[in-house]
Amino acid sequence: MLNPTGEIVAAARAAGGGAGAFNVITVEHAEAIVTGAEEAGLPVILQISENAVRFHHGRLAPIAAAARAIAVSSTVPVALHLDHVESDDLFDQAAAHGFGSVMYDASTRPYAENVAATAAAVRRGHATGLWVESELGAVGGKDGAHAPGVRTDPGEAAAYVAATGVDALAVAVGSSHAMHTRTARLDHDLIGRLRLAVPVPLVLHGSSGVPDDELVAAIRAGMVKINIGTALNSAFTGAVRDTLDGDAALVDPRRYLASARTAMAGTVAAALRLLATPTVVAG
Repeated sequence: MLNPTGEIVAAARAAGGGAGAFNVITVEHAEAIVTGAEEAGLPVILQISENAVRFHHGRLAPIAAAARAIAVSSTVPVALHLDHVESDDLFDQAAAHGFGSVMYDASTRPYAENVAATAAAVRRGHATGLWVESELGAVGGKDGAHAPGVRTDPGEAAAYVAATGVDALAVAVGSSHAMHTRTARLDHDLIGRLRLAVPVPLVLHGSSGVPDDELVAAIRAGMVKINIGTALNSAFTGAVRDTLDGDAALVDPRRYLASARTAMAGTVAAALRLLATPTVVAG
């Protein structure tokens, strides 16, 4: 069943748990994410990034239609989210393609430009019923403004949310995009201070590199929406590699894509169960 992103995030926040948001690149990703959510019996958010749209020749409609169809036919609540959108044109296509939310990413711009561009996007998004996330204090794992080691200042975050009207805020607290090892250590004290400073849900990007105990502690400290991407790709690629290594004559892609889909579904189910464990937010 297709649900608004904001409802899934709000329910997780009220329960003291985390809402799992997983990156979709192919149809198999979307199928696996929903299968994993159904196995866990928990809501889930399907995320399609601007990079994924670029991979699909810049066409949002086909992959969005597939993800929406999979969401509608699911037995658990599923939301559609357009992630890391820098293009205003792409942002403005979201509502028409069934997305309930967009992460508008102006984090590489100077602060004042980030505020102005994000506030304008929020006004347009709210007019079409979108829940809008943005980012402040760039998350690591990318070039330039996304350099590792950057942290979000709580005072600046409070001013930014007030000035932009965003519905959720992705913050830099020690995670990094595209990590292949789960070695990240988060600043839980900073997460707690951000939670007290900011009235909207906090979002953790780059969660694939964060160990289970760190994720649980992050949710306990105040994180709500937890984004996971690289972990799925690692499961996908590992399963494909193992299947092809086991049969040099195999040419039917259904055989190795089926194993990849199963592996990703297991990763999703385990992650959702971990994130949904109720925790008490101190303070």
